[in-house]
Amino acid sequence: MERELLILGLLKAQSQHGYQINEFIEKNLGRVSNMKKATAYAILKRLENEGYAESSPGQEGNRPTKHVYSITEKGEMRFEKLLREVLSSADDTIPAEEIGIMFIDHLSARDALACLEARLKKIERMIDEYRNVPKHNGLGVDLAISRRIRMFEANRDWLKETIAFLKKQTETDPN
Repeated sequence: MERELLILGLLKAQSQHGYQINEFIEKNLGRVSNMKKATAYAILKRLENEGYAESSPGQEGNRPTKHVYSITEKGEMRFEKLLREVLSSADDTIPAEEIGIMFIDHLSARDALACLEARLKKIERMIDEYRNVPKHNGLGVDLAISRRIRMFEANRDWLKETIAFLKKQTETDPN
């Protein structure tokens, strides 16, 4: 649903060919979307087949002809429906790292701490990277990046507390 919303949103902003869409996602949304090129093309074709988008041949200079995709009226209605659904939803999916935390007892305290400390370093780097992302012209992308920073900060703070707790536990019970 989110990927379809992303593609429809990009087409709502302007008609473009698949390469432009992929380039925009990679350069501007790489921090908030991990969509692969093949996935974007597959979604474009599906949207076209379902009547949410249409394509027409387009050519720039001497370059080969490419399909330029545009959102249809039906696609605009689908976009607005998906947007409302996504903005009002609350996802309760369990992230992979939480599954790992559930089984942390199966590692030695030293190994568990080493893994959590490595994760903490990665999260701190990600926070720095997101904080250094240049501002965008639209409010939405900046809000999405701001949210990611806050989520990583909450994760970082929880990890720091958990690492301190586990270190204290190992001091009182070295087994």
